[in-house]
Amino acid sequence: MSPTILLCFLIGYFLMLIIISFATSKKTSDNSTFFIANRNSKWYLVAFGMIGTALSGVTFISVPGEVGAPAGNQFQYFQFVLGNVIGFIIIATVLLPLYYRMQLTSIYSYIEKRLGFYSYKTAATIFLISRTIGSAFRLYLVVIVLQHFIFDNYGIPFWATVLLSLLLIWSYTFKGGLKTIIITDTLQTFFLVLSVFLTIYFITKSLDLNILHAFETIKESNYSKIFFYEDFIGSKFHWIKQVLGGMFVTIAMTGLDQDLMQKNLSCKNIGEAQKNMFSFTSVFLVINLFFLSVGALLYIYAAKNGVAIPTDATGASRTDFLFPEIALNYLGVVPAIVFMLGLTAATFATTDSALTALTTSFCVDFLGMDKKQSADPKKDIKTRHTVHVVFSLLMFLVIIIFNALNDQSVVSKIFQVASYTYGPLLGLYSFGLFVKNRGLHDKLVPFICLISPAVCYLLNTHAKDWLGGYVFSVELILINGLITFLGLMLISKKTDQQTKF
Repeated sequence: MSPTILLCFLIGYFLMLIIISFATSKKTSDNSTFFIANRNSKWYLVAFGMIGTALSGVTFISVPGEVGAPAGNQFQYFQFVLGNVIGFIIIATVLLPLYYRMQLTSIYSYIEKRLGFYSYKTAATIFLISRTIGSAFRLYLVVIVLQHFIFDNYGIPFWATVLLSLLLIWSYTFKGGLKTIIITDTLQTFFLVLSVFLTIYFITKSLDLNILHAFETIKESNYSKIFFYEDFIGSKFHWIKQVLGGMFVTIAMTGLDQDLMQKNLSCKNIGEAQKNMFSFTSVFLVINLFFLSVGALLYIYAAKNGVAIPTDATGASRTDFLFPEIALNYLGVVPAIVFMLGLTAATFATTDSALTALTTSFCVDFLGMDKKQSADPKKDIKTRHTVHVVFSLLMFLVIIIFNALNDQSVVSKIFQVASYTYGPLLGLYSFGLFVKNRGLHDKLVPFICLISPAVCYLLNTHAKDWLGGYVFSVELILINGLITFLGLMLISKKTDQQTKF
């Protein structure tokens, strides 16, 4: 596949997004539009667009790649997805009603009203760090693919590819913010879903199979095992670990994360927001099963055609590269364009949303833009633009650092980091929601939220020696949240104030 063709495609794709951006923000680009789309979003657009945001390039490349990984992953990721579904149901029935009752712009305002100033700033800071790192990891994944298959051919360095990608994202999000993203993410999700189904079609056609025979082949292959019941102590894949981890990662990374909740809060009312969440959950479950099926078909195709798992510059195997390797070099021009379309849509749908959420959180939680009537709205908009640029540059730096340090599949790295960074949010919200008539020594909260991840890191590092060979997986986030909760109980105090949230 010619790098020039792929480059022209990318340029055309972003021109389309920029045109949509200016069309949606032509009438107004004030802060209400940027932060919550004037609370006038259609629930079905939000639901469909959230699929692209939640899946990202990680699902598009890393999840299929890990199906045939040497560790024997197979379809074990679907256990994690089932946990995600439980988490989404809890978000829709517990957290969304709370956020709507309080009419929040930033979900961390709840922590301020319930627990205090320092708790509030701590929660918002955790989000800013967590989402910056997580989104940088996701963007990193697509950038290394673009670098390997396009920009290396022109001698363009990796840092320039990262900077160009962020500049393009900034160009269509800086003005309309969430109002623009609701539309662009809907379009990008359509491309993502279309590319999944077309990819399955192209691979099955190359294998001389019809769709029914393809799924039968997957079922009978060595890649289709879903539930892992063996070795609860020593295996990361055990279903209890994966389901529990999936549930709490979803509650933390979605329900306690400004990014995806910001879209839900742009709906007219709680009823529409819940319809959005339940619809999104159903499609999310099915789409992930198709992604795993793509992974099995890729390895079946590779075995039949003698395609080796690609390696990086150090010679290490990179399962992340298998999907792009086959799509761009073996299946033909149309499948290559379909792949690039899906990858671009998946990853940039996540990153554009994250940059908007980071900007919103900082402007609301640290600059107080929603707490007072501005004397100079134009100055606030200019400040918002500056914050948007700063977070883009910060993400650039994180990607450059991660590129220098990365030594494993991106999907496992993302959830590993989430276990450390999002865990304290679970503890803070659990205390706020379930502990009645107790407040906190507020100034001590930041220390608890630093100690908890540190303790979890020690547990994870020494678990085999300390816990009889136990191996932590994504369920570590639950332990992190529990340690935070217990720490908050230690610094709590009885209060006569009734919690009414």
